Amino acid sequence: MVRANGAVSLRELARVVQTSEVTVRRDVRALEAEGLLDRRHGGAVLPGGFTRESGFPQKSHLATAEKTAIADLAAGFVEEGEAIVVGAGTTTQELARRLARVPGLTVVTNSLLVAQALAHANRVEVVMTGGTLRGSNYALVGSGAEQSLQGLRVSKAFLSGSGLTAERGLSTSNMLSASVDRALVQAAAEVVVLADHSKLGTDTMFQTVPTDVITRLVTDEPPAH
Repeated sequence: MVRANGAVSLRELARVVQTSEVTVRRDVRALEAEGLLDRRHGGAVLPGGFTRESGFPQKSHLATAEKTAIADLAAGFVEEGEAIVVGAGTTTQELARRLARVPGLTVVTNSLLVAQALAHANRVEVVMTGGTLRGSNYALVGSGAEQSLQGLRVSKAFLSGSGLTAERGLSTSNMLSASVDRALVQAAAEVVVLADHSKLGTDTMFQTVPTDVITRLVTDEPPAH
């Protein structure tokens, strides 16, 4: 599972192999000792310090209950008539489904999945960036996406990513995605990061949101640090 997804939570491993998290944690320690994987807070990643990015089909089946709970809470931060930006990801897609009920909302996004979730919300205006389609996560990236965000100012940015650490903040495994996420952050007065427990303590190649820029962190487990 770790090879297929790049990262996996202990909770998900326990569910798949039908055993307790205590047993899974012990087995993960043994595999780490053999150099087959690295432990992270609440999960395991490929060895080498940085995880690779999973594709959308793999991500969509990971920590689904946690993503739903995170999206429910994050939606409460959005007020009627606001203008916000929402980045790409399976958790932000869940958030978008809940934002369809917020009247007078304007959502700027580079995610086809976020736009699709809001397509039939007649009280929500959806503004999409330009850019080149990145098929692995259905997001628009590149200079076209970044240029379309120049001069934009909104109240909040809602972002997810591949990993989150106290030292580097939010990060992702793809350079083009990271660059667009940074542009989304620059457009917002507040930055809300949505990260389930499998992302906590995981570091990936490209920093998107430094720790001191994150206004709120919505997660399903208290971070270790």
